[in-house]
Amino acid sequence: MRFAYVYFMKDNPERVRLAVSNHVRHWRRLQLEGYSGGPFADRSGGLIVFDAPSPDEAQRAVGSDPFLVEDLLETYWLKEWSPE
Repeated sequence: MRFAYVYFMKDNPERVRLAVSNHVRHWRRLQLEGYSGGPFADRSGGLIVFDAPSPDEAQRAVGSDPFLVEDLLETYWLKEWSPE
């Protein structure tokens, strides 16, 4: 199953800057198949796409993202994605 995780940051650049390395390390450590991601050009948030065996597994990956854990996200969406 393929998933898209779209997130938008709260307006707290200093806290976000301090959390970026943990966020990147988290996603690399998961070693998810099909992973691709990065920030939007204006740094207002980002997009990550990845494969997971189930929606629960995808939610676990997102739920442990330091940006979410540290309450740095204004909003986010995790959706199963079917690119064609």
